[in-house]
Amino acid sequence: MTKIVGISGSLRKASFNTGLLIAAGEGLPEGVRLEIATIRGIPLYDGDAEDADGIPPAVAALKTAMISADGILLATPEYNSGIPGVLKNAMDWASRPPSDSAKVFGNKPVAIIGASPGNLGTILAQNHWLPVMRTLGARLWSGGRLMVTQAGTAFDAEGRLTDDATRQRLQTFMAGFAAFVRRG
Repeated sequence: MTKIVGISGSLRKASFNTGLLIAAGEGLPEGVRLEIATIRGIPLYDGDAEDADGIPPAVAALKTAMISADGILLATPEYNSGIPGVLKNAMDWASRPPSDSAKVFGNKPVAIIGASPGNLGTILAQNHWLPVMRTLGARLWSGGRLMVTQAGTAFDAEGRLTDDATRQRLQTFMAGFAAFVRRG
């Protein structure tokens, strides 16, 4: 079984990006499953707190999920033309201590998707993630891009994907990413 861990960069209850992850888990190829991990409860990174208390439990849970995965799928919002602070903070924590970074990210297949109410989708946020993931040693999948523009028209009030064209694009994207992950 190929396991992909999805991480939403939004904490909002009816998040478009969490809804996109949920939809990504539907209709996956045979032998592939998507497990959604949370960044909720991860404190702001503070080196002094790390020195005093070690890795917080919420970070340890996220790291365990990421280490056990065959691939990682980030669903990133775009805030002020960039990456969301809560998701970047979670990735910063996941790379701690530096000796763990290779276990979490090293040569791990990573894909990035996103949904935004704007007209450009999450193109700038996705571009900003590229050097971060390269620095962490992840193996980025460049076989496709998935950005949902004007997400308010593609999701219902509870954050569920309702647009069939977007769902089809997402299934095609996930089949390509799953094949990349399986190739190792």
